[in-house]
Amino acid sequence: MNNLTTRTITGVLFVICVIGSVILSHWAFAVLFLVVSIAGFLEFTRLMRISKIIVYRPSGILFGAVLYTSITLWEFGVIDANLLLVNFLILPLLLIVELFRKSTSPFLNSALGLLGMLWIILPLSLLNGFFNHSDGPKWLHSGALLGFFLILWIYDSGAYIFGSLFGRHPMLERISPKKSWEGFIGGSAAGILTAYMVSASFIEFSVLQWILIGIVIIVFGTFGDLVESMLKRSSGVKDSGSILPGHGGILDRFDAVLLAAPAVFILIYLFR
Repeated sequence: MNNLTTRTITGVLFVICVIGSVILSHWAFAVLFLVVSIAGFLEFTRLMRISKIIVYRPSGILFGAVLYTSITLWEFGVIDANLLLVNFLILPLLLIVELFRKSTSPFLNSALGLLGMLWIILPLSLLNGFFNHSDGPKWLHSGALLGFFLILWIYDSGAYIFGSLFGRHPMLERISPKKSWEGFIGGSAAGILTAYMVSASFIEFSVLQWILIGIVIIVFGTFGDLVESMLKRSSGVKDSGSILPGHGGILDRFDAVLLAAPAVFILIYLFR
C-alpha cells in the first residue's frame, strides 16, 4: 500500500471518527478528545526526552486528565466554575513530585510538563465549549464545532494543494521550508469561502461572524502549524509520532487546533 493510499484511508477514518463523535453526542466527543489530548501530551513528553528533558509522565497524565475533565464538566454545566480553582494546584503538585525524583533539572521538567498541558490538553478541552446547550434545534448544538473543523480542514487542504502547485515564497523557511505564502493565500480563500457556505447551514452565527471565525482559524491555525514545526525541528524529528499512518502523530494532525481553539472559544462566547 503506497503512502498516498495509506494517508487517504487514515484521513477518511479520522474525519469519520471526529464528525461521528460530534453528531453522536457531546459526551462521546469529550471522551474521544480526552484520549486524543493524553496521546498528544505523551508525544510531547517523548519529544522532550529526545532533548534530554524528562517530563514525568504519570503525574502529567493524571493532572492533565483532571484539567481536561474539570473544564469539560464546567462547559457542560455539570459543575460550578469555582471548582476549576483546583487546577491552580497543578504546578505546586508537579514541583512536589519532583522532590522525590532523582532529576538534575526538576524545575525545567515541571515547567515543560505544565507547558504541555497548557499547549495541548487545555485547548482540546476548550473544544467541548463549542457545543451550544441552549434551547433550540438539536442539530444546531454542534454547529460551531462542525463549522470549526470544516473551515480548518478545507483551509489546510487548500494550503497544501496551492502550496504544492504554486509555492515559490516560503513563509518562514527557517522553521518550515515547505509552507509558502502562495499556499497560505490559496488556503485562506478556500477557508473563507467555506466559512461563508457554513453560515448557510449553521445559522447560530451570522455570515460576518462566521467569516470572522474563519479568519481567526486561518491565522491562529497557521501559527499553530509553525509552532509544532518549531518543536519538531528543535527535537530533530520529521513527525511527532506514528499513531496516524501517513499523517504522523497526534500533534501533526492537531497542531493548528491547539492555537486556533482558544481564540475561537473566546469569539463564540462573545457572539453568544
